[in-house]
Amino acid sequence: MVRAMQRFLRSLLWALVVLLVLPVATLLASWLQGNAQTWTILAQMGATVLPDYALTSLLLCGLVSLGVISMGTVSAAAVTLFDFPFRKTMEWALLLPLAMPAYVVAYAYTDFLQYSGTLQTWLRSTFGLQGALLPDVRSVWGAAAVLALSLYPYVYLLTRTALSDRANHLMEAARLLGASMRRRIWQVALPLARPAIAAGTALALMETLADFGVSSYFGIQTFTTGIYKAWIVMDDHAAAAQLSTALLLLVVCVLGIELRAQSKMRFSSTRVDRQSAESNPIRLRGIHALALLLLCALPVVFGFVLPLAILITEFGSSGSDAIAWDRFARWSSTSLALGLTTAVLAVGFAVFVAAFARARPAWDTHLAQRAVGLGYSVPGVVIVIGLLLPVGWLQSNFPDLGIGYWLTSTILGMLWAYLVRFVAVALQSVQSGFTRIAPALDESSRMLGASSWTLLVKVHLPLLRKPLFAASLLVLVDVMKELPVTLVLRPFNTDTLAVMAYQLARDERLGEAALPSLALVLVGLVPVYFLSRTLRRGDTPTPC
Repeated sequence: MVRAMQRFLRSLLWALVVLLVLPVATLLASWLQGNAQTWTILAQMGATVLPDYALTSLLLCGLVSLGVISMGTVSAAAVTLFDFPFRKTMEWALLLPLAMPAYVVAYAYTDFLQYSGTLQTWLRSTFGLQGALLPDVRSVWGAAAVLALSLYPYVYLLTRTALSDRANHLMEAARLLGASMRRRIWQVALPLARPAIAAGTALALMETLADFGVSSYFGIQTFTTGIYKAWIVMDDHAAAAQLSTALLLLVVCVLGIELRAQSKMRFSSTRVDRQSAESNPIRLRGIHALALLLLCALPVVFGFVLPLAILITEFGSSGSDAIAWDRFARWSSTSLALGLTTAVLAVGFAVFVAAFARARPAWDTHLAQRAVGLGYSVPGVVIVIGLLLPVGWLQSNFPDLGIGYWLTSTILGMLWAYLVRFVAVALQSVQSGFTRIAPALDESSRMLGASSWTLLVKVHLPLLRKPLFAASLLVLVDVMKELPVTLVLRPFNTDTLAVMAYQLARDERLGEAALPSLALVLVGLVPVYFLSRTLRRGDTPTPC
């Protein structure tokens, strides 16, 4: 009986893995299904737009890398190694741009900086100037600036964690050996943080490659927008799938960099007493303290404070009569319902996978964990293509099954795509919680006659309350901010806050788009608050 139950659970585990890996596997198989028309379209795209997609994506990644490395590394080193006025405030304020979706920042700055925007209109009326006074923000450099301001906290968070473990002690040792401040920073602190910088940059690049909202709104020809055009405009699913495969290869390369960097960060797990005198940050005064405060404040101002002020101003100027509060309530309830449902399912799947791997450690369970955990690195538009391809094939070959009725433009199809992408978020938090539970508790429980189910319910789950809450919260917020999956798969008359913010901004109704955008920012502040509390307690958070 016990062996039969174990076989059933193992079969259930692999059924879940197949369900979550199927979209990616379908994309890889699409290269075997292309017909002559598909190859013709690909050849035409290769001669016309495909080089632009590749070059623009690579250029965007390069600019974003420079931005996130400079802002994230400087701010992390400043708050970790030095003491200056308002340093404690800057420690948590530098996380605030995580609450601001990149496409919301793009909406705000477009309205503020464009030719008819607030800034240029004020400059022309005040100083009597003519013509365009600023370069067009809807460009590659504008998209790179927006994405860098939104994504630099990945580098900041990991770099700060790496430096806070040993950097102050090692810099003090270098000072006692006669090293200057410049040499201590360049030869001690930065080499110590290099794996963390690489890992944070790789995470930011994966988000850049997955971005649809900013590139679509700015009219940037990236791989993501090209895939969307191939699917919607050209109506060639195989060509869109093969373009998705090319984007997936880029993501895999970046993911390899991230995994390699994460493996080199293990040295920082040995913590030291931070209360010793030699571990205190170096106190700065005068112009040097002011300079560091400004360097830390600039990313916060341009990445959160200014976009938030623009959105609030637009919302106030639009007037309450222009806001359809009943429709806003419907968008909010739909977003919340989708987020909560996905969070419950994702956390349940994550607990099942992590608990089974803990109870039955083997190569196949480890492989299942890795396969399920890779979903977050796959862009949303790629998941959509990979999900709809097998549905279309089944619908055309087995119409009596009605697969398209259940999965095309339905809530069920959206939940499937959400789970493929966000189970990894829940799994990482649940696995982190399981690692904090001593194996001796499991052994003691089994010696007292507890079954696997009793062990999970009465021992593990009570100890996993905080990780489960964190996982649910992260999945909820990610689903509410998700744009391409919701935009393509949503049923008719089913709108969310992210979709309506995108559509209203695209129609140049930025005053009306401000309300759903502000709601998304408010929701995003919740995990940032808990993350800042985690940092104050001295724990080591790991962003997904």
